[in-house]
Amino acid sequence: MVRSMLAAGLVAAAFALPALAQAPAAPPTGAPPGTAMNPALAPHAPRMTVTPPDQLPVAALRLPDGFRAEVFAHGIPGARMMTEGPGGTIFVGTRTIGRVYAVSPNPDGTTRTRIVAQGLAQPNGVAMVGDSLYVMAINRVLRFDGIEARLDNPPAPADLTAAFNLPPDQHHGWKFLTLGPDGRLYTNVGVPCNICEFDRDRFALLVSFNPDGSDRRIEARGIRNSVGMGHHPVTRELWATNNARDWLDNDLPEDSLHRIRRSGEDHGFPYCVGSFADPGAHARRDCAEFDQPAALLGPHTAALGMRFYTGAMFPEAYRNAIFIARRGSWNRERLSGFDVVVAKLDAQGNVTGIEPFMTGWRDDANQRFLGRPVDVHVMRDGSLLVADEQLGAIYRVTYGR
Repeated sequence: MVRSMLAAGLVAAAFALPALAQAPAAPPTGAPPGTAMNPALAPHAPRMTVTPPDQLPVAALRLPDGFRAEVFAHGIPGARMMTEGPGGTIFVGTRTIGRVYAVSPNPDGTTRTRIVAQGLAQPNGVAMVGDSLYVMAINRVLRFDGIEARLDNPPAPADLTAAFNLPPDQHHGWKFLTLGPDGRLYTNVGVPCNICEFDRDRFALLVSFNPDGSDRRIEARGIRNSVGMGHHPVTRELWATNNARDWLDNDLPEDSLHRIRRSGEDHGFPYCVGSFADPGAHARRDCAEFDQPAALLGPHTAALGMRFYTGAMFPEAYRNAIFIARRGSWNRERLSGFDVVVAKLDAQGNVTGIEPFMTGWRDDANQRFLGRPVDVHVMRDGSLLVADEQLGAIYRVTYGR
């Protein structure tokens, strides 16, 4: 059932706003000499136009018995990472289109979408601290105070860029942002290359800050490009997804899920991903010296947004499990990912398995995809939101026998 109503005049308003910032140039897509990969492979550009709700593939989506998917919101080109305000507004970051959206509930159960920021350089990272919305773009950190009360007239943001002092590199420079249980903001600093020599105290990091940008702390090194992280609701340990490097092989290396037990751990990039020693690294290291992934998530699946399930709607088997959106491959000759999986944990916090949860976007027979899930968010009622960047939609997953 379609439950979304695009705010009247949204498209017209978009054209009235300042022009979009130009997306940074994509890195060369041709395979380096000596690799076996197909040089015709190239990233899949997301649609930057509104997809009508009757073109959303809701009927194709598959879930375990008892679960149901519906359209929560549509008409949100480039929708990516999500965060929820105290009043129930879902704020949505983007990359290529440079916008931040606000999706608010209507009394009749539909939703209304507004653009609250525009013209930013890949404002992927969004997080709420109290009633303030933090937005992390590649080259700016902005804080919008009291924004939920001013969705039709967003306040001018406080610019915290200098305080956070993050590298402005565009290659893997987009951020994920989350508020930890300790009141600190956690984000990623991606590597400025595919695989190369770099300062391992500056790139391929998970870092945290006080909300004012002070007291920077390295939480983990050697995590190439994490665009999803969260804290275990019981142990408070930090967990993160990671995108492995490209142009080596169809099946190597795999994306991964990492458990950070103490600040400052080293997870191995560029030398290793788990037990896999990368032949492209500039030096050889024993992979046993690094902290190992909690689980492998498949080759080139583009594992992005993840959330621990803390709701009460889903069956008990999902409590404290990790939902992970896998955006899907471009650097693989047969598609992988394009789904939402769930990592089940035992009482000690060890991953016991990775199971499919929401599928149907990937058409294996024709080697095409119907959409690209990029983030998940647990609503206060226990339902799960899933953002589809390709089609600019958010789906809501509920459970009920």
